[in-house]
Amino acid sequence: MRARLPTRGEEGSVTIWMLGVCIMVLFLGGISLDLWRVFVERRDLAARVDAAAIAGASGIDEAAFRDRDVVVLDPDRAEAMAWDNLRSQDPDPSLVSQAIAATPDQITVTATGTVRFTLLGVLLPNDPFTVRVSATVSPEGSP
Repeated sequence: MRARLPTRGEEGSVTIWMLGVCIMVLFLGGISLDLWRVFVERRDLAARVDAAAIAGASGIDEAAFRDRDVVVLDPDRAEAMAWDNLRSQDPDPSLVSQAIAATPDQITVTATGTVRFTLLGVLLPNDPFTVRVSATVSPEGSP
């Protein structure tokens, strides 16, 4: 049996096809890296606001606890403790804003950051992607 010789025009088609597959794999890898950067930024911001909210929830109103045996926050003290915690953390260059709001019942810490895309920036408008996280903590007494 004789081997079939390729007809004219078929030479190199597998090479072209493999080149296209390699470009698609590189493209998907680039998109994955951009999306991974968003997940990492969200995780970092969440850790930042969680720590600040827990620190702020330690600012209980001692007079109310001693007089009435209730655990409530002193809003000014709680906010000051949360701000101190945020200032003590490592600086985050992608951090845009931070906000703290405290009531006697809870403290909420919010942070907003941005992520600039590399490969997706070519496909999408060059606006940075905004990541916003929030943590709310209420003080509780020990049993």
